[in-house]
Amino acid sequence: MKKRMKFLFSLPLAALLLAISVYSCEMKTEKTEQSTQTVEGLKHVDWSVNANIYEVNIRQYTAEGTFNAFRGHMPRLKEMGVDILWLMPIFPVGELNRKGSLGSYYSISDYKAVNPEFGTMEDIKALVQEAHDLGMHVILDWVANHSSWDNPMAIEHPEYYKRNEDGTFISPYDWTDVIAFDYSNPAMRDSMVRAMKFWVEEVNVDGYRCDVAGMVPVDFWNDAVKQLKEIKPIFMLAEDEENIELLEEAFDMNYSWKLFNVMRDVAKGKKNAMALWKYLKWNDSVYAAYTYRMNFTTNHDENSWNGTTEEMFGEGAETFAVLTYTIPGMPLIYNGQEAGLNKRLRFFEKDTIDWTNLPYADFYKTLNNLKTKNKALWNGTAGGPMVQVTKGQNPNVFAFSREKDGHKVLVILNLSAENQKFTIDREMFAGTYSDVFLGQEVTVANGQEFDLIPWKYIVLESYSNE
Repeated sequence: MKKRMKFLFSLPLAALLLAISVYSCEMKTEKTEQSTQTVEGLKHVDWSVNANIYEVNIRQYTAEGTFNAFRGHMPRLKEMGVDILWLMPIFPVGELNRKGSLGSYYSISDYKAVNPEFGTMEDIKALVQEAHDLGMHVILDWVANHSSWDNPMAIEHPEYYKRNEDGTFISPYDWTDVIAFDYSNPAMRDSMVRAMKFWVEEVNVDGYRCDVAGMVPVDFWNDAVKQLKEIKPIFMLAEDEENIELLEEAFDMNYSWKLFNVMRDVAKGKKNAMALWKYLKWNDSVYAAYTYRMNFTTNHDENSWNGTTEEMFGEGAETFAVLTYTIPGMPLIYNGQEAGLNKRLRFFEKDTIDWTNLPYADFYKTLNNLKTKNKALWNGTAGGPMVQVTKGQNPNVFAFSREKDGHKVLVILNLSAENQKFTIDREMFAGTYSDVFLGQEVTVANGQEFDLIPWKYIVLESYSNE
């Protein structure tokens, strides 16, 4: 759903007290072992600890727009190193007050069925099973705040919905194709939980991305996720950045919209790299170290409503993608980015992605492999803290190091459209590394100067315990 939320630049004291700015808990197992990361009662499933996430729009992914047609791409995505498949809503779309000819994915007329345009229930089960066989996981996009006008519940249980004084249903904002649920009704809550359990029990999905999660009461999510975890370990992503309480119990990860906005301002020359350090200081003051933050250069909302990656980041698109992979957080790839998607996909109509060429597949494969292997970049407390390189030397260069259990990365990014110079002036950053993108051994010396062309990115890694 198109986001309408704004960021809070100040938070309640209780939220600030939750903040943890150090990364101290050690991860003792590799991704393949059955373990969880536990901090203050929150458990992240083991397969999420060094994962990336890939958003899938079934309607637009292929000419057929079906589950089975998308399955043809899954071996390619596995080869690219994709871990978590986030499927945009796969449910039947409401027809009453529909927008456009195909309607919004987020106007759901049946929570226990699949959109017949996409395929059958057996098709989605086969997709999930194949993903598991390939070593990937699947989360579904869940819309708990509202349904379509013609969802059977609107007729059979009108008391499940918010209504005006005259008894008419309420549409949030200008989302005139949907009507809002009333979470003061216990029966309505129970119905929603049962629907969420259905997909875990019957289809074996691995969790949910929850649309406008902050518009649904926190206690509902806490109860729902507790029941879901009684079935199997799951992963939960909240479309939210304001409501810290969502992350205390129910959700593993939320959106980093503020980071996205800062990166976009830097790309357009409105800010420089120092704004990113300011953002990271804010982030560490608000979010606990165990929290996952989803980093992205685009997603379905940004692409359809605000512009393509090229429109927003220009020549710096790759550089900012590198940033999203190497700072703390889980990186997102939106379908088509590996193909150089350079159009705004229409939201309510068919608008197929062109897969003729894949110019960025190797780029993302390199980043995914680095994320998987190098513990310094792992998620939450399993990763290493950021250490700024040569503080304040050049406001257009963003340079840092991260280290964990002998795994180290050194990242130098020219976040400008001009040539820049940058000098290493601390012995702690000297050493022998491997250049991630060039595959060459690199020796970095104290006092070494780098000449950086516009939007140049350098990612170096080392493993002292291997």
